[in-house]
Amino acid sequence: MTNTIYSLQETLKIVTGDTELHASFDKAATFFTDALARGNKILIAGNGGSAAEAQHLAAEIVGRFVMERSGYPAISLSTDTSILTAVGNDYGFDKIFSRQVDALGSRGDVLLSISTSGNSANIENALRAAKEKGMCTVTLTGKGGGSIKGISDVNVIIPSDITARIQEVHLILIHAWCEIIDANFK
Repeated sequence: MTNTIYSLQETLKIVTGDTELHASFDKAATFFTDALARGNKILIAGNGGSAAEAQHLAAEIVGRFVMERSGYPAISLSTDTSILTAVGNDYGFDKIFSRQVDALGSRGDVLLSISTSGNSANIENALRAAKEKGMCTVTLTGKGGGSIKGISDVNVIIPSDITARIQEVHLILIHAWCEIIDANFK
């Protein structure tokens, strides 16, 4: 029981105590709401648990979070197994997201890349593809931001090296972005 309480306290400390995290979160929220207001879309990429978070965010934006509102365009790039396996087989796993960004992304769209470590080659390639298309880029990472930190317009870096804490805070921030979208698009 003590370990559970400790991990909860650690997660809450991360969420409430880091002003740099708050500033980058706010900037990312502005990117998302501005893109949706212009009629652009949000593409979201992630592997493993981050893929689940990408799907979760896309579902909340297209469906609804709390309040009834119109659906807005968001696509999780980790959901289409036919695309993932075809691109992975034909071009390599490191191209599974960049190929989709090339096909689906447009100038003014936002690519949110979720990576606990910040060191996934397929995420890095997606960010580079997005930049070439004139898209805004946001990373949601931990562990110092990894190799993708220098590529993105906004880096939301969870100040932890513990994967579970990073993923917990990612979900808290995803839900907070959803609340902001709800509030801006009643």
